[in-house]
Amino acid sequence: MSAADPPVPPLAERAAACADRLRSADSVLLASHIDADGLTSGAIASSALERAGIDHETVFEKQLDEESIAGIAAREFDTVLFTDFGSGQLDVIADHEAAGEFTPVIADHHQPADAETEYHLNPLLFGIDGASELSGAGASYVLAHALDADNRDLAALAIVGAVGDMQGGTEGLTGANEGIVDHAVAAGVVETRTDIALYGRQTRPLPKLLEYASDVRIPGISNDEAGAIAFLSDLDLDVKTDDGDWRRWVDLDDAERRTLVSALLQRAVSSGVPASRIEELVGTSYTLTAEEPGTELRDVSEFSTLLNATARYERADVGLAVCLGERGAPLERARTLLRNHRRNLSEGLQWVKSEGVTEEAHLQWFDAGSRIRETIVGIVAGMAIGSPAVDRSKPIVAFAEKDADHVKVSSRGSHRLVRQGLDLSAVMREASRSVGGDGGGHDVAAGATIPSGSQREFVAAADAIVGEQLGAE
Repeated sequence: MSAADPPVPPLAERAAACADRLRSADSVLLASHIDADGLTSGAIASSALERAGIDHETVFEKQLDEESIAGIAAREFDTVLFTDFGSGQLDVIADHEAAGEFTPVIADHHQPADAETEYHLNPLLFGIDGASELSGAGASYVLAHALDADNRDLAALAIVGAVGDMQGGTEGLTGANEGIVDHAVAAGVVETRTDIALYGRQTRPLPKLLEYASDVRIPGISNDEAGAIAFLSDLDLDVKTDDGDWRRWVDLDDAERRTLVSALLQRAVSSGVPASRIEELVGTSYTLTAEEPGTELRDVSEFSTLLNATARYERADVGLAVCLGERGAPLERARTLLRNHRRNLSEGLQWVKSEGVTEEAHLQWFDAGSRIRETIVGIVAGMAIGSPAVDRSKPIVAFAEKDADHVKVSSRGSHRLVRQGLDLSAVMREASRSVGGDGGGHDVAAGATIPSGSQREFVAAADAIVGEQLGAE
């Protein structure tokens, strides 16, 4: 693949038109979402604009709604570039465009609202699945490449965004994402390999790597510190350093890794773990070659988690700085936020497990009130649906207090439910609008904001919609 080849050919013509519009702008307001995909989207777009000599400012929004769009319009920029959101709010944006307040350029992958605009780069408009094949960061990279084919190094951030948006399974990134991976590998910024598919390969001591591996539960090892240590101690491996510290996965050579994986697979088989689950212990990994080995930035999964821990605590500036290559103080601040983030997630999940969820006919839900931060309640819901405490056969809806008058709603499903017809983007949009709110997102994960006190009415509407989607009797 040459540097000039577009990463996602079906989007190339639209991307070129969007790039031309940006080049013609006197200055651009770049607005992006705050999760890992949004931060990498913003960083890719900001880098590309900077390199093209296009004057711009960057703002981040937790949610793009009528109020925040009005605030963006009030900034009096002729051109606004929306990354990782904008499509779902296109009806509101189009009204501002029609009023002559700004020209929107949108690089997004969420379900578009029923409106149109000229400079709209979204895989869904070209028959490409935005939930699994191209992220917001991927769309931003397609635009960056259209601005200059020498921007291939930015493909690394697009991979971080895609993995952070849960688009990578054990088989790695697929669909349109593959073209972006090809660009990153060709640019020498990413290496791919078949590796153990556990989170924390770069930073976690081996016992913690195994103990916290919850996606594939192995009896006597998963969620069992003593069991994980005993398993490692029985291997014919030096699992500790000369100083007595536990080694990490990154510290092992290839032969040592094969020994550990083989023993882990044997334990899984002997423990009765289904073959389909055992296969998920090995998968495709992505390593950022420019980053220091043994750090959170070396592995795309750990990088994306670090980013999630910044903007969700009102420090998007820290996440953006790390994405743009700053280290030192911004990275240390991000690590501090990550430790706080992990503690909050653990406490939130523990609360859900102890309080339980309320079962409806077609979904389950919990209302955390002010106990779980509204910016992380969706992550907690996703962790809960992956735990034994929650029924995986139903989507989960979570509520958290947003402010005195509004409640944040987050929903999570499974890809199996999506194959059966579940579309949480439609559920969130329709159910929230029925109670005077608004929402949207992806088929497998979506969110909304609704008026305080309307939770029960929302649940009833959402439950009925999910029932219709899944063909309930």
